[in-house]
Amino acid sequence: MRSEISGTTLPVLTVTLEAGETILAETDRLSWMTSNVAMRTTTGAGGASGFFGVLGRAISGGGLFMTEFTAQGGEALVAFAATVPGNIIETHVAPGQGFLVHRHGFLAGAPSLSVGVGVQQSLGAGVFGGDGFVLQRLTGEGTAFIELGGEIVSYTLQAGQDLLVHPGHVGMFEESVGFEITTVPGVRNMLFGGDGLFLAHLTGPGKVWLQTLTAAKLAHALRPYLPAGEHR
Repeated sequence: MRSEISGTTLPVLTVTLEAGETILAETDRLSWMTSNVAMRTTTGAGGASGFFGVLGRAISGGGLFMTEFTAQGGEALVAFAATVPGNIIETHVAPGQGFLVHRHGFLAGAPSLSVGVGVQQSLGAGVFGGDGFVLQRLTGEGTAFIELGGEIVSYTLQAGQDLLVHPGHVGMFEESVGFEITTVPGVRNMLFGGDGLFLAHLTGPGKVWLQTLTAAKLAHALRPYLPAGEHR
């Protein structure tokens, strides 16, 4: 399997598969492909089999179904475009070296990967649309491609070193990084409501990728241009 990430503001991931090779993605992420790619929709893809595996994947931001794209009869091409302005990054997942990713971060990857719910916490409808704060847990073994919003700022935290981050800016971090939601009292937060500011507390060791564009800020910027009936 060969991959290329091209573009700037709205990048696209292009994957070239050898005959018999397969890549996994959410059902709605396909942009284009050659005619010799076979698609198989499954509830058991990504290492999540059975009702609870499927339910966990849906809670973590994915759909109930995933799609396997397999090259037939020779080399084939399949492409996945970003859904918001930002970046696509390639990373390798290994046993015991997984990642936690923002709820819509997983773009595509090896069929041996497992995508499930990592963190779920109710914070406020103002930022997360009433669904709470959710992180996907990405485990297994193989290459994964992750979509992050806006620009990416990364930090390698040493043991005990920490960061306080607005939850919407948490893009991805190694599962060795400690994570908890904390509240800064006395700060009026108009997005979350109330008199406390919710922040993600990340503690090393491990690497953290932060995204500069949050879904809430993008929605807020677009709201004045939507028809009146869609201001929700």
